[in-house]
Amino acid sequence: MPEPDLKDKGLNRNSIGLLGSVVVAISTVAPVYTLTGALGPTVNKVGTHAPAIFLVGFIPMLLVAFAYRELSKAVPDAGTSFTWTVKAFGPRVGWMCGWGLVMATVIVLSNLAGIGTSFFYLALGEGFSSDWVKNLDDNKWVHVPTCLVFIAIATAISYRGMTVTKRVQYVLVALQLAVLALFIVMAIGKASAGDVPTSISFSLDWFNPFAIGSFAALTAGLSLSIFMYWGWDTALSINEETAGGPKVPGRAAIISVLFIVVAYLMTGVATLMYAGTGTTGLGLNNEEEDNIFAKLANPVMGSHLGILMFIAVLASSVASLQTTFIPVARTLLSMSAYEAVPKVFSRVHPRFKTPGFATVTAGVATGVFYTVMTILSQNVLTDTIYALGLMICFYYSLTAFSCVWYFRKDLSRDFRELLVKGIMPALGGLMLGTIFIKTLIDVADPNYGAGNKVAGVGSVFIIGVGLLVLGAVLMEIRRIVSPAFFRGEILKRDTPVLVPEED
Repeated sequence: MPEPDLKDKGLNRNSIGLLGSVVVAISTVAPVYTLTGALGPTVNKVGTHAPAIFLVGFIPMLLVAFAYRELSKAVPDAGTSFTWTVKAFGPRVGWMCGWGLVMATVIVLSNLAGIGTSFFYLALGEGFSSDWVKNLDDNKWVHVPTCLVFIAIATAISYRGMTVTKRVQYVLVALQLAVLALFIVMAIGKASAGDVPTSISFSLDWFNPFAIGSFAALTAGLSLSIFMYWGWDTALSINEETAGGPKVPGRAAIISVLFIVVAYLMTGVATLMYAGTGTTGLGLNNEEEDNIFAKLANPVMGSHLGILMFIAVLASSVASLQTTFIPVARTLLSMSAYEAVPKVFSRVHPRFKTPGFATVTAGVATGVFYTVMTILSQNVLTDTIYALGLMICFYYSLTAFSCVWYFRKDLSRDFRELLVKGIMPALGGLMLGTIFIKTLIDVADPNYGAGNKVAGVGSVFIIGVGLLVLGAVLMEIRRIVSPAFFRGEILKRDTPVLVPEED
């Protein structure tokens, strides 16, 4: 039973089911887009043990997903991390948690739009066999306007509601997963046939994290997971619009995380078997090409089918661009409903039942952020990705800890309550909290990331820590304007409800 102080936001209830929620979550993670950029650096760090890293990185995500599931059942609110941390730790911690989610999403949106634009011209260039078309992406006067068009289209689709969103996502997600499956089958088939010079034999040792032999590599795997697995919590942000009961959003999140890790493991095995870990040619350690699918698409799938992989990466990034608007818009909507941010963000479109103003604002903010960063420097834009992990660890770990504290009276009921509401979320929060602290220490180095500096301070530190400080300043300004929320009069702290559980 939802708590009495939760507000109905006016969203379109029962507009999406379990399948749609899973599809939206997978789309936000964007497995094809993520793999093409992350697989190479992973192999560069740990060699053939990349599948083991995927398993290690999967652990904190699964643990935190259980925290999200339990909180969503007890407090089904579109504000998710914001609402739950207010309930557990009070208005200030909740406000900063919501701010971290919003900033992380804006950073991701800007980079997704940039990747989508790049692969748009790359796919066109492959289709027309034209290097001139491919090179259009290097022209900022072409790239930036195209990127803004992609952002505008994604914003418009999200604005029209979950019904339109899920229809678009069924097509885009099905396309990218079908092409990825074809790539995996063909890569393993050709490698097993023995006619690929770079191929290596499969080994179960690839899945053994203890064989990595370096704690630094294990830590790198956890850091990498922040980027590779982020986005599954979108299934929870639509909990007020989900049909089938309060358990469906959490179930969708768990299914999504499990599906993603399987996709990552299979792709890791296929690419290792086919390309090996060499430093030249198709080898995965060849630093001349950091885009794995752009390098392997034609050799694995042939010149006629290879273009499908370029289209799949484009579909993956564009699909994720569209669904990533969902959590930021609903977080702002919820924060506004409880007077944590200006009331204008609580506007819901009367026909589409979506947080229209919040969605458009997120789109405009993304466009401005990307344009400014691109004009400043491509390296500065790259540094925003390094700062992203800081934001994600911040709000994921806070959410996990809020689960433990919120349900603290439940933990003594039986072992299952202790496990899924206490031990698992606490471990996930500790793991991500450790990465957050380590990243804070690392970004203090002026040479961290792309090495950009302002007055001797690294740009990753300025972006990551600066955004958190900006959030704290804005929070204090909002406290003066809206004292009722910060006094705990609107969304009350620490009013746990014991939720009966089924075995």
